[in-house]
Amino acid sequence: MMNHKKIQNYSILFSILLVFFRCTSSSTTENTYLETDKELMNRALEIHDRVLTVDTHADTPLRMIEPGFDMAKEHDPHETGSKVDYPRMKRGGLDAIFFAAFVAQDIRNNIGNKSAKALCLQMIDSILVSTEKNTDNVGLALNPEDAYKLEKEGKRAIFIGIENGYPIGSDISNIKLYFEKGVRYITLVHSSNNDIADSATDDEGPEHGGISELGKEVVKEMNRLGIMVDISHGNDSVFYDAISLSKAPIIASHSNARMITDHKRNMTDEMLKLIAKNRGVVQLTMISDYLREALPNTQRDSAMAIHRATMKPLEEMTQEDREDYRTEIDEINKKYPIKEANVKHVVDHIDHIVKVAGIDHVGIGCDFDGGGGIEGIFDVSEVMNITIELVKRGYSEKQIQKIWGGNIMRVLGEVQEIAQQIQSKEVS
Repeated sequence: MMNHKKIQNYSILFSILLVFFRCTSSSTTENTYLETDKELMNRALEIHDRVLTVDTHADTPLRMIEPGFDMAKEHDPHETGSKVDYPRMKRGGLDAIFFAAFVAQDIRNNIGNKSAKALCLQMIDSILVSTEKNTDNVGLALNPEDAYKLEKEGKRAIFIGIENGYPIGSDISNIKLYFEKGVRYITLVHSSNNDIADSATDDEGPEHGGISELGKEVVKEMNRLGIMVDISHGNDSVFYDAISLSKAPIIASHSNARMITDHKRNMTDEMLKLIAKNRGVVQLTMISDYLREALPNTQRDSAMAIHRATMKPLEEMTQEDREDYRTEIDEINKKYPIKEANVKHVVDHIDHIVKVAGIDHVGIGCDFDGGGGIEGIFDVSEVMNITIELVKRGYSEKQIQKIWGGNIMRVLGEVQEIAQQIQSKEVS
């Protein structure tokens, strides 16, 4: 039984605590400042302006090889279908971008390889010519230091990648040729199997069981030169092989989280954990079907399948053919519209990857001009909306800096350091 003195002491203590909490509550009510929506947006835009923003995947070179297409002019995405140009990069606050020279998979023989190489070089040269013609606004970037330097100068940094290892053919020396022209990542495979690796989406299924014997030599040479190994579009076995083979961190230049959206182009939690151990990075892409569960639209699917079955190989297309192709795609989209994903879906994936792999292993790879574009991030002029949503969810400026550019620049720097170490050992 508690005595009277103890009861009195507890009463006094309770009274003191009650006064304390009342004072604290009153003080908090008076001093707490609730940020308005406008103030939050302004804060987000200031953060967006301060950090280095990097998009690791755009298929814009497909546009740049079109006669008369000028990257220095602003294009209406609704009228032209174009999602990226230099004025819109500036308007969206995007500091750096990887333009991917994309070559669709075709015949796997000497003739096909030669044609793929020619088209790849044409696109790379179009990037170089455009960059040289617009030195007041952009500059070629070969390493992280170039990107940060160009950002300070108020210019956009242009990196080069290759999507699909098809243009390598069976000649490993082509990798050095592409490196010397500025290529800093190669996506090993695309929508169909090639001689290097298996695709996640080949209708015939896997061919090599992951990365082929030739592909192993490709990864080795990429490590030696300092080219990032990109496993987006590869099947699961390609991922595990790349993790095992590569001496440097790997990337997924445009892939999302499979736990959020069950698509075979996305990455499982086990993959996310392994890429964290590898010190690599996964770059979120803006394709609706990778961001939310695909909504059934059988009429559109049938129309698209028929259209693709009748299209010419890309390298055989004339300017008129390409315009007709886009016009027909636009007509199909208008006739059978799909509900696009939105910015919240993007940050849902970011949240999940941060939870599973950590803040150091996620980035942005929009896939503009290659199918990317969603509600709120339709083209490059709207990428700041990602930052706004990140701020709404409580991400700090330091975290946003890592997501937008810090992580991919760290990986590129490490890949280049490891290449120097490999080359030093060769010399000694």
